[in-house]
Amino acid sequence: MTSNAAPGLLLPTADFPTSFKWGVATSSYQIEGAVAEDGRTPSIWDTFCRVPGAVVGADNGDVACDHYHRMPQDVALIKSLGVDTYRFSVAWPRVQPHGRGPVNPAGLAFYDRLTDELLAVGIDPWVTLYHWDLPQELEDAGGWPNRDTAYRFADYSMLVFDKLSDRVTNWTTLNEPWCSAWLGYNVGVHAPGRKDFDAAISAVHHLLLGHGLATQRMKAAASPGHTFGITLNMGTADPATDTEADRDAARRADGMGLRIYLDPLRKGAYPQDMVDDLTARGSAFPVQDRDLDIISTPFEVLGVNFYFGQDFSGTDEAGNPLDEDGHPVVRAIPLDRPRTAMDWPITPERFTQLLVRLHRDYPGLPLVITENGAAFDDRATPDGFVADDNRTSYLAEHIAAVAAARDQGADIRGYFAWSLMDNFEWAEGYAKRFGIVHVDYQTQKRTPKQSALWFRDNIARLRS
Repeated sequence: MTSNAAPGLLLPTADFPTSFKWGVATSSYQIEGAVAEDGRTPSIWDTFCRVPGAVVGADNGDVACDHYHRMPQDVALIKSLGVDTYRFSVAWPRVQPHGRGPVNPAGLAFYDRLTDELLAVGIDPWVTLYHWDLPQELEDAGGWPNRDTAYRFADYSMLVFDKLSDRVTNWTTLNEPWCSAWLGYNVGVHAPGRKDFDAAISAVHHLLLGHGLATQRMKAAASPGHTFGITLNMGTADPATDTEADRDAARRADGMGLRIYLDPLRKGAYPQDMVDDLTARGSAFPVQDRDLDIISTPFEVLGVNFYFGQDFSGTDEAGNPLDEDGHPVVRAIPLDRPRTAMDWPITPERFTQLLVRLHRDYPGLPLVITENGAAFDDRATPDGFVADDNRTSYLAEHIAAVAAARDQGADIRGYFAWSLMDNFEWAEGYAKRFGIVHVDYQTQKRTPKQSALWFRDNIARLRS
């Protein structure tokens, strides 16, 4: 798909102050490779990739972008893009191979070197402690549905914090707990591939508990200037029509996708309507005394990952309000919009809608866009260059949507493009490319795409 928007679209300078952070983002399992080197043990994604049919092409992250061995060159690449921030994640099984016990010095040394490389060229490291690569041994012990995993996460977090906090000021606990819980434990399309609704609800609670425990411990050891946060993937959930069934479906989708995370984080309680919905189906969050006090530990920044908004219907295609298990239908309705290679609708106006809603409903919480981007069917020239008008336009439209939200009062302080480079796209393997830098997986050659050059040039113009 090629958008009609002009690739050279300029962004409004006045909407972005000089303090605004511009960055790119990656995650450990998607780029690092070296899965069995220097003491790293398997994660749930190493295991899941070996399940027949789980990943397109039977792909895996064994090599990925070989970032573990090419890190200095990749930092130089990041610097060439003119960004001031690099968001990366730490691989838990590389730092603490069994998910418990002492640190693995060789594994932690990689992130020590990465931090120093970034700072040496003037790039701020933005650390995410968990981006889905749970040590397999912890999954064998029950995974995120098991309460003990929250405490193991807090211990692991402190191993990283103790090593890097003298140089890293921005700390994110979890990336997209919705994906970890829902796709991993209920739908089964992400690692560990389980299909158990109650396990997913328990995972939601224990992920949030792990966030709170880790935040409390890091804050107790922090120096002035450290900031802490969590990153949530969020969209918009609107009713497909004004019928009561569709409005209720949108409520349920919004509750499961956004409010069951932000309400306990910011308000110290799960939304009552969602508690009631769970009770009606014989399920519940496994809350124990003081859990919600821990979960609602104050933090300084909310990471927002946005890709698209959706409409919802409360009936199936035959008009039935209940599914085959007797539960209310919550059905996403395809929007009549241009779509990405992931078949996701392109909805920049709903990005503005989401950001303004967060500002209104959860006030006093600064926002940073920690992921936003798109996969398209890139066509590279023989030298690796990709003239990706579609991705360039996507970025321009969505950054303009951020500017529109700022105009309406939303406190948004940064934008990180997803992703720095093409990489292992989870269950899609290497079939989908999100990068603003093209990667030839045979040679590992990196080539900035048109979108990367556009991003670089507009950042420079905004700063001038």
